[in-house]
Amino acid sequence: MDILELLKKYGVELPEDQEKEFNKEFRKTYKSEGEVNKAVEKVEKDRDAWKERAETAETALTGFEGKKPEEILAEMKTLRTTLETTKSHYENRLAERDLDDAIARGLEEYKFTSEAAKREIVADIKKSKATVKEGKILGLSDMMAIYKEKDPGAFVDEQQENLEANRARAIGTLNNPAPAKMTKEQIMQIKNRTERQKAIAENMDLFRK
Repeated sequence: MDILELLKKYGVELPEDQEKEFNKEFRKTYKSEGEVNKAVEKVEKDRDAWKERAETAETALTGFEGKKPEEILAEMKTLRTTLETTKSHYENRLAERDLDDAIARGLEEYKFTSEAAKREIVADIKKSKATVKEGKILGLSDMMAIYKEKDPGAFVDEQQENLEANRARAIGTLNNPAPAKMTKEQIMQIKNRTERQKAIAENMDLFRK
């Protein structure tokens, strides 16, 4: 509940010209319940993080008890190597995922003659170790131009596709020609009143003087 509303609830009402200044000063000193809860949550998360680090360090130190310095150094070296390997593996997996997503988005505008042709080009892009920046593959359009020149059969010829579609429409029109236009006399001979009125409406040019 807003502080001004809360004050009104208990019979305290400030002049309108003072409400804004009061609200400003109040917020400088006091926090809402939501703001307090958010701050507490952050402190608790930081506390838990530091607690986990402390427990991890304590466990590591306990494992070193009774061991010689050279043994401790050897174990620390092994742990460091393991950590670096795990980090590298994780980063590589993230990079692979980002590359897969960028390829999928980048190839949306291209039409392939088959899934096999598309898979081959995707595999080739991955082998090239393309650079991904802001979710896009740098130089993808140039790469695709090279692929089209190298293997045009892998891509749908959109110009040819449009020509074939137009040809199919033309053949369909020839096979299904539009019905011949009725004459004024034919329309007036239609016995059904509703059908006759419909025909008149569709051929108004015949009835204009």
